[in-house]
Amino acid sequence: MASDVFFFIFAGFAIACAISMVYHKNPLYSAISLVGVFIALSCLYVTLAAPFIAAVQILIYAGAIMVLVVFVIMLLNLDEDRRDNRLGFLYALGGGLGLILLAQTFFVFYAVMRAPQQAVNTAETAGKTMSIGQAMYTEYLLPVEIVGILLLMAIIGGVVMSRRLNQEQIEAVVDKELELRGQDEDKDDYRIAF
Repeated sequence: MASDVFFFIFAGFAIACAISMVYHKNPLYSAISLVGVFIALSCLYVTLAAPFIAAVQILIYAGAIMVLVVFVIMLLNLDEDRRDNRLGFLYALGGGLGLILLAQTFFVFYAVMRAPQQAVNTAETAGKTMSIGQAMYTEYLLPVEIVGILLLMAIIGGVVMSRRLNQEQIEAVVDKELELRGQDEDKDDYRIAF
């Protein structure tokens, strides 16, 4: 009974934060509201007996991803945009899609309430840390390693793209690195077009 009350409290908080995220015109306020959505979802996962997913939700989404989003917002230095009336039809389209989503939500709620209740085996519950860890590092080891390499490539690409050096500065960096490595004979040999 208490878990049902907490579930509805956190669900309401998630919906309120989502509405706040869409409502605000300032992208920084929207990002902070999105952090509230992530925290509420994490609390929902705790009420559903999935502690690992709740911890990942906080660490990955509310922590790392939102730091990146806020960093990009600050990096872009967005000014206040003027209101453009050419895209007014999108409000009607968004309202219609919102009504369809609301109808789907009520249909899912109705279908879940009419479904027969089955007992849950707590020993085999998905979301436990032990079962997820065993699956990740036995059956799904290759996809986990591939995702790790892709994330490393994304980090390296982000670092390379964020550096704004002109040709002379890049050549100076390369020359200094070759000098530190003791490869002075390779200076001024730029085989890669920058």
